[in-house]
Amino acid sequence: MGPAWAKENSVAKLAFLGLGLMGTPMATRLLEAGHHVTVWNRTAGKTAPLVERGAVAAETPGAAVAGADTVITMLANPEALDQVLSDALDAVRPGQVLIDMSTVGPLEIRSITRRLPGHVTLVDAPVRGSVPEATAGRLIIYVGATAADFESVRPLLAVLGTPHHVGGPGAGAATKVVVNLALGVGITALGEALAVGRTLGLDRTTLLDVLAESPLGPTVHAKRANIEAEAYPPNFKLSLALKDLRLVTRLAGEELPIAAATVGWLEQAAADRAGDPDFSAVVETILASRH
Repeated sequence: MGPAWAKENSVAKLAFLGLGLMGTPMATRLLEAGHHVTVWNRTAGKTAPLVERGAVAAETPGAAVAGADTVITMLANPEALDQVLSDALDAVRPGQVLIDMSTVGPLEIRSITRRLPGHVTLVDAPVRGSVPEATAGRLIIYVGATAADFESVRPLLAVLGTPHHVGGPGAGAATKVVVNLALGVGITALGEALAVGRTLGLDRTTLLDVLAESPLGPTVHAKRANIEAEAYPPNFKLSLALKDLRLVTRLAGEELPIAAATVGWLEQAAADRAGDPDFSAVVETILASRH
Protein backbone atom coordinates (compact mmCIF):
# COMPACT_ATOMS: atom_id res chain seq x y z
CA MET A 1 0.00 0.00 0.00
CA GLY A 2 2.90 2.37 0.67
CA PRO A 3 3.28 5.04 3.33
CA ALA A 4 0.42 7.46 3.91
CA TRP A 5 2.56 10.50 3.12
CA ALA A 6 3.11 9.31 -0.46
CA LYS A 7 -0.64 9.17 -1.12
CA GLU A 8 -1.41 12.41 0.65
CA ASN A 9 1.51 14.34 -0.86
CA SER A 10 2.37 15.43 2.66
CA VAL A 11 5.47 15.58 4.81
CA ALA A 12 7.39 12.35 5.40
CA LYS A 13 8.95 11.22 8.66
CA LEU A 14 12.31 9.91 7.52
CA ALA A 15 15.26 8.18 9.11
CA PHE A 16 18.49 8.66 7.16
CA LEU A 17 21.33 6.33 8.13
CA GLY A 18 24.80 7.10 6.80
CA LEU A 19 26.21 10.61 6.38
CA GLY A 20 29.25 10.13 4.18
CA LEU A 21 30.21 12.20 1.15
CA MET A 22 26.95 11.29 -0.56
CA GLY A 23 24.62 10.80 2.38
CA THR A 24 25.09 14.27 3.81
CA PRO A 25 23.97 16.24 0.72
CA MET A 26 21.16 13.76 0.10
CA ALA A 27 19.80 14.12 3.65
CA THR A 28 20.19 17.89 3.32
CA ARG A 29 18.00 17.95 0.21
CA LEU A 30 15.30 15.96 1.98
CA LEU A 31 15.36 18.46 4.84
CA GLU A 32 15.15 21.38 2.43
CA ALA A 33 12.14 19.73 0.78
CA GLY A 34 10.31 20.06 4.10
CA HIS A 35 10.47 16.48 5.35
CA HIS A 36 11.11 15.59 8.99
CA VAL A 37 14.49 13.86 9.02
CA THR A 38 16.14 11.94 11.83
CA VAL A 39 19.78 11.17 11.11
CA TRP A 40 22.29 8.69 12.40
CA ASN A 41 25.93 8.18 11.55
CA ARG A 42 28.63 5.97 13.03
CA THR A 43 30.77 9.10 13.54
CA ALA A 44 28.27 11.16 15.51
CA GLY A 45 29.95 14.48 14.78
CA LYS A 46 28.81 14.33 11.17
CA THR A 47 25.22 14.85 12.28
CA ALA A 48 25.90 18.37 13.58
CA PRO A 49 25.52 20.31 10.27
CA LEU A 50 22.21 18.58 9.61
CA VAL A 51 20.96 19.25 13.13
CA GLU A 52 21.72 22.93 12.53
CA ARG A 53 19.42 22.74 9.50
CA GLY A 54 16.60 21.17 11.49
CA ALA A 55 17.29 17.43 11.58
CA VAL A 56 17.12 15.36 14.75
CA ALA A 57 20.15 13.27 15.64
CA ALA A 58 19.60 9.75 16.95
CA GLU A 59 22.14 7.95 19.12
CA THR A 60 21.52 4.54 17.54
CA PRO A 61 20.12 3.19 14.27
CA GLY A 62 17.20 1.72 16.19
CA ALA A 63 16.32 5.06 17.73
CA ALA A 64 16.37 6.68 14.29
CA VAL A 65 14.14 4.01 12.77
CA ALA A 66 11.59 3.89 15.59
CA GLY A 67 9.59 6.98 14.65
CA ALA A 68 10.02 6.92 10.87
CA ASP A 69 7.61 6.08 8.08
CA THR A 70 10.49 5.55 5.66
CA VAL A 71 14.09 4.58 6.37
CA ILE A 72 16.88 5.42 3.91
CA THR A 73 20.27 3.76 4.19
CA MET A 74 23.36 5.11 2.40
CA LEU A 75 26.30 3.08 3.64
CA ALA A 76 29.75 2.20 2.37
CA ASN A 77 29.56 -1.56 1.93
CA PRO A 78 27.54 -4.71 2.71
CA GLU A 79 29.27 -5.18 6.06
CA ALA A 80 28.29 -1.70 7.23
CA LEU A 81 24.72 -2.22 6.04
CA ASP A 82 24.51 -5.56 7.84
CA GLN A 83 25.71 -4.02 11.09
CA VAL A 84 23.36 -1.06 10.94
CA LEU A 85 20.32 -3.18 10.13
CA SER A 86 21.20 -5.65 12.87
CA ASP A 87 21.10 -2.75 15.31
CA ALA A 88 17.79 -1.47 13.89
CA LEU A 89 15.74 -4.63 13.28
CA ASP A 90 14.10 -4.63 16.70
CA ALA A 91 12.77 -1.13 16.04
CA VAL A 92 11.05 -1.71 12.70
CA ARG A 93 7.27 -1.72 12.70
CA PRO A 94 4.42 -2.61 10.32
CA GLY A 95 4.06 -0.41 7.26
CA GLN A 96 7.58 0.99 7.21
CA VAL A 97 9.51 1.25 3.95
CA LEU A 98 13.26 0.67 3.82
CA ILE A 99 15.02 2.25 0.84
CA ASP A 100 18.60 1.10 0.53
CA MET A 101 20.60 3.49 -1.65
CA SER A 102 24.00 1.92 -0.98
CA THR A 103 25.97 -0.02 -3.58
CA VAL A 104 25.93 -3.51 -2.12
CA GLY A 105 24.84 -5.83 -4.95
CA PRO A 106 21.76 -8.00 -5.40
CA LEU A 107 22.91 -10.83 -3.12
CA GLU A 108 23.01 -8.47 -0.16
CA ILE A 109 19.55 -7.16 -1.02
CA ARG A 110 18.21 -10.73 -1.02
CA SER A 111 19.87 -11.35 2.34
CA ILE A 112 18.26 -8.24 3.81
CA THR A 113 14.87 -9.25 2.42
CA ARG A 114 15.10 -12.58 4.24
CA ARG A 115 15.96 -10.85 7.51
CA LEU A 116 13.27 -8.17 7.45
CA PRO A 117 9.83 -8.82 8.92
CA GLY A 118 7.21 -9.45 6.27
CA HIS A 119 5.36 -6.24 7.03
CA VAL A 120 8.34 -4.06 6.01
CA THR A 121 8.83 -3.14 2.34
CA LEU A 122 12.37 -3.12 0.96
CA VAL A 123 13.24 -1.04 -2.11
CA ASP A 124 16.76 -1.09 -3.56
CA ALA A 125 17.64 2.28 -5.09
CA PRO A 126 21.39 2.82 -5.56
CA VAL A 127 22.50 5.98 -7.29
CA ARG A 128 24.72 7.10 -10.14
CA GLY A 129 26.52 10.39 -9.58
CA SER A 130 28.97 12.00 -7.22
CA VAL A 131 28.87 14.80 -4.67
CA PRO A 132 27.93 17.59 -7.12
CA GLU A 133 24.96 15.58 -8.41
CA ALA A 134 23.88 14.67 -4.87
CA THR A 135 24.05 18.32 -3.83
CA ALA A 136 22.07 19.52 -6.84
CA GLY A 137 19.48 16.73 -6.78
CA ARG A 138 20.61 15.35 -10.13
CA LEU A 139 21.38 11.76 -9.18
CA ILE A 140 20.32 8.92 -11.44
CA ILE A 141 18.51 6.41 -9.23
CA TYR A 142 18.12 2.76 -10.22
CA VAL A 143 15.06 1.40 -8.43
CA GLY A 144 14.32 -2.27 -7.91
CA ALA A 145 10.73 -2.68 -6.70
CA THR A 146 7.28 -3.80 -7.66
CA ALA A 147 5.40 -1.32 -9.83
CA ALA A 148 3.22 -0.29 -6.89
CA ASP A 149 6.17 0.22 -4.55
CA PHE A 150 8.01 2.23 -7.19
CA GLU A 151 5.07 4.60 -7.56
CA SER A 152 4.92 4.90 -3.78
CA VAL A 153 8.56 5.94 -3.32
CA ARG A 154 9.00 7.93 -6.54
CA PRO A 155 7.90 11.33 -5.12
CA LEU A 156 10.46 11.04 -2.33
CA LEU A 157 13.28 9.86 -4.59
CA ALA A 158 12.53 12.65 -7.06
CA VAL A 159 13.86 15.11 -4.47
CA LEU A 160 17.26 13.46 -4.93
CA GLY A 161 17.31 12.99 -8.69
CA THR A 162 15.65 11.00 -11.45
CA PRO A 163 14.29 7.60 -10.40
CA HIS A 164 14.32 4.84 -13.04
CA HIS A 165 12.30 1.67 -12.45
CA VAL A 166 14.72 -0.96 -13.74
CA GLY A 167 12.86 -4.08 -12.58
CA GLY A 168 11.62 -5.95 -9.57
CA PRO A 169 13.25 -6.18 -6.14
CA GLY A 170 17.03 -6.55 -6.50
CA ALA A 171 17.16 -5.14 -10.04
CA GLY A 172 18.35 -1.73 -8.84
CA ALA A 173 21.28 -3.23 -6.99
CA ALA A 174 22.15 -5.41 -9.98
CA THR A 175 21.95 -2.48 -12.40
CA LYS A 176 24.29 -0.39 -10.27
CA VAL A 177 26.90 -3.16 -10.29
CA VAL A 178 26.81 -3.22 -14.10
CA VAL A 179 27.01 0.58 -14.30
CA ASN A 180 30.02 0.71 -11.98
CA LEU A 181 31.77 -1.93 -14.06
CA ALA A 182 31.45 0.40 -17.04
CA LEU A 183 32.59 3.35 -14.92
CA GLY A 184 35.72 1.57 -13.70
CA VAL A 185 36.62 0.29 -17.15
CA GLY A 186 36.12 3.79 -18.56
CA ILE A 187 38.57 5.50 -16.22
CA THR A 188 41.27 2.86 -16.72
CA ALA A 189 40.73 2.98 -20.50
CA LEU A 190 41.26 6.75 -20.33
CA GLY A 191 44.48 6.23 -18.39
CA GLU A 192 45.80 3.73 -20.91
CA ALA A 193 44.77 5.95 -23.83
CA LEU A 194 46.73 8.85 -22.36
CA ALA A 195 49.71 6.57 -21.74
CA VAL A 196 49.71 5.40 -25.36
CA GLY A 197 49.32 8.98 -26.56
CA ARG A 198 52.35 10.06 -24.56
CA THR A 199 54.40 7.17 -25.98
CA LEU A 200 53.43 8.31 -29.46
CA GLY A 201 54.45 11.90 -28.73
CA LEU A 202 50.99 13.44 -28.66
CA ASP A 203 50.21 16.60 -26.72
CA ARG A 204 48.09 15.72 -23.70
CA THR A 205 45.79 18.74 -23.89
CA THR A 206 45.08 18.11 -27.56
CA LEU A 207 44.54 14.41 -26.89
CA LEU A 208 42.07 15.17 -24.10
CA ASP A 209 40.21 17.48 -26.48
CA VAL A 210 39.97 14.64 -28.99
CA LEU A 211 39.00 12.02 -26.41
CA ALA A 212 36.27 14.34 -25.12
CA GLU A 213 34.53 13.74 -28.46
CA SER A 214 35.10 9.98 -28.37
CA PRO A 215 33.14 7.22 -26.58
CA LEU A 216 35.22 8.14 -23.51
CA GLY A 217 33.80 11.66 -23.61
CA PRO A 218 31.72 11.51 -20.40
CA THR A 219 34.73 10.21 -18.46
CA VAL A 220 36.96 12.96 -19.87
CA HIS A 221 34.44 15.67 -19.02
CA ALA A 222 33.97 14.34 -15.48
CA LYS A 223 37.64 13.86 -14.58
CA ARG A 224 39.69 16.12 -16.85
CA ALA A 225 40.19 18.78 -14.19
CA ASN A 226 41.60 16.19 -11.78
CA ILE A 227 43.95 14.76 -14.39
CA GLU A 228 45.29 18.13 -15.54
CA ALA A 229 45.81 19.37 -11.97
CA GLU A 230 47.18 15.99 -10.84
CA ALA A 231 44.95 16.41 -7.79
CA TYR A 232 42.20 13.98 -6.87
CA PRO A 233 39.79 15.29 -4.22
CA PRO A 234 37.32 12.48 -3.58
CA ASN A 235 33.93 12.61 -5.22
CA PHE A 236 33.92 8.83 -5.70
CA LYS A 237 36.54 7.36 -3.38
CA LEU A 238 39.10 4.96 -4.79
CA SER A 239 38.36 2.47 -2.00
CA LEU A 240 34.67 2.41 -2.95
CA ALA A 241 35.41 1.98 -6.65
CA LEU A 242 37.69 -0.93 -5.81
CA LYS A 243 35.00 -2.43 -3.57
CA ASP A 244 32.45 -2.18 -6.38
CA LEU A 245 34.69 -3.75 -9.02
CA ARG A 246 35.57 -6.61 -6.68
CA LEU A 247 31.84 -7.05 -6.16
CA VAL A 248 31.40 -7.35 -9.93
CA THR A 249 34.00 -10.08 -10.22
CA ARG A 250 32.47 -12.03 -7.33
CA LEU A 251 28.93 -11.80 -8.68
CA ALA A 252 29.62 -12.55 -12.33
CA GLY A 253 30.34 -16.25 -11.88
CA GLU A 254 32.53 -16.19 -14.97
CA GLU A 255 35.89 -14.83 -16.01
CA LEU A 256 35.81 -11.15 -16.91
CA PRO A 257 39.31 -10.25 -18.10
CA ILE A 258 38.59 -6.54 -18.57
CA ALA A 259 37.03 -6.27 -15.12
CA ALA A 260 39.96 -8.19 -13.63
CA ALA A 261 42.44 -5.82 -15.29
CA THR A 262 40.51 -2.84 -13.93
CA VAL A 263 40.63 -4.30 -10.42
CA GLY A 264 44.37 -4.72 -10.83
CA TRP A 265 44.87 -1.08 -11.77
CA LEU A 266 42.68 0.14 -8.90
CA GLU A 267 44.56 -2.07 -6.45
CA GLN A 268 47.86 -0.64 -7.66
CA ALA A 269 46.53 2.90 -7.33
CA ALA A 270 45.37 2.19 -3.78
CA ALA A 271 48.82 0.83 -2.91
CA ASP A 272 50.57 3.83 -4.51
CA ARG A 273 48.70 6.60 -2.71
CA ALA A 274 48.15 7.58 0.89
CA GLY A 275 44.65 8.44 2.01
CA ASP A 276 41.62 7.71 -0.12
CA PRO A 277 41.60 9.92 -3.22
CA ASP A 278 39.08 10.03 -6.02
CA PHE A 279 39.12 6.91 -8.16
CA SER A 280 40.41 8.97 -11.10
CA ALA A 281 43.83 8.86 -9.37
CA VAL A 282 44.21 5.53 -11.17
CA VAL A 283 45.05 7.55 -14.31
CA GLU A 284 48.19 8.87 -12.63
CA THR A 285 49.12 5.34 -11.56
CA ILE A 286 48.77 4.08 -15.13
CA LEU A 287 50.85 6.95 -16.51
CA ALA A 288 53.57 6.47 -13.88
CA SER A 289 53.82 2.77 -14.70
CA ARG A 290 54.38 3.51 -18.37
CA HIS A 291 57.40 5.83 -18.16
